[in-house]
Amino acid sequence: MKKIGVIGLGNMGMPMAKNLLESGFTVYGNDRSELAEEVFQQAGGIIGHSATRMAGCCDIILTSLPSSEAVESVYLGKEGLIQHSEKHILLMDTSTVSPSVNRQISEEAQAKGIAFLAAPVSGGVIGAENRSLTFMVGGSAVEYERSLPVISLLGENLFHVSERIDGGTISKLINNLLIGFYTAGVSEALTLAKENGMDLDKLFEMLNVSYGQSRIYERNFKSFIAKENYDPGFALKLLRKDVGFALQLAEENRLHLPISQALYAVYEEAEQAGLGDEDMSALYKRIGEQAIAFPVGGVV
Repeated sequence: MKKIGVIGLGNMGMPMAKNLLESGFTVYGNDRSELAEEVFQQAGGIIGHSATRMAGCCDIILTSLPSSEAVESVYLGKEGLIQHSEKHILLMDTSTVSPSVNRQISEEAQAKGIAFLAAPVSGGVIGAENRSLTFMVGGSAVEYERSLPVISLLGENLFHVSERIDGGTISKLINNLLIGFYTAGVSEALTLAKENGMDLDKLFEMLNVSYGQSRIYERNFKSFIAKENYDPGFALKLLRKDVGFALQLAEENRLHLPISQALYAVYEEAEQAGLGDEDMSALYKRIGEQAIAFPVGGVV
């Protein structure tokens, strides 16, 4: 397994592709952005191959794409991977999409005799760069074993969730639903602390050794809020998307999740207010803007 294709050279796909290059693989990269492809070429990657051409020459193709629509297009379009892949290939989607998209691609792949795994990842850009990602893989255990020589070079925590193709995606959506809650909680808690004149750095030191500690608190505060820099590691609009997918999954299971629905509305409003392309931690800014003072002894 020497030739690997990576479709989607964004915040996650680019570092994964570069790490595979450094590990000695021949790596083909494809992205809608010419600049991204140029950067990858300068790192030693091969560009200029469409998904169709990559499907004919690669042993494994990883996709890292921003939306269900993009994943559907790359896999199921007329010039997509399912139509043009050779029988020996392994297709592996690391994107976070709707579980129904996993199932649709899997059905089409099985009909063509092509191996497909749905393998969303967690760990963010830092995890992608440091090879410390968590892979949550759904699909054939045999194909999962086949993928290990590649994904073991990209992640530290590798899980075959189940033979169910959307098992990994469901795990990832639950993970990101929790991230949504943690991010909102950090935003409101720090707004309250700031309005009471607290030193936010000292507060972090205390809470980081208390039960209020969380990895999201550390990430959002230390890397973004404290620096007042919200260049996206994980864009707010992507978190809103994933919370929405979790709610779709709940609807499929006839579950009513009122707190999650309220959470989705918070992210939807923040995105509409222009924060969608900023890091998810920018919700702190929006909460601060909306904060209102309750009159003493009463309610609004």
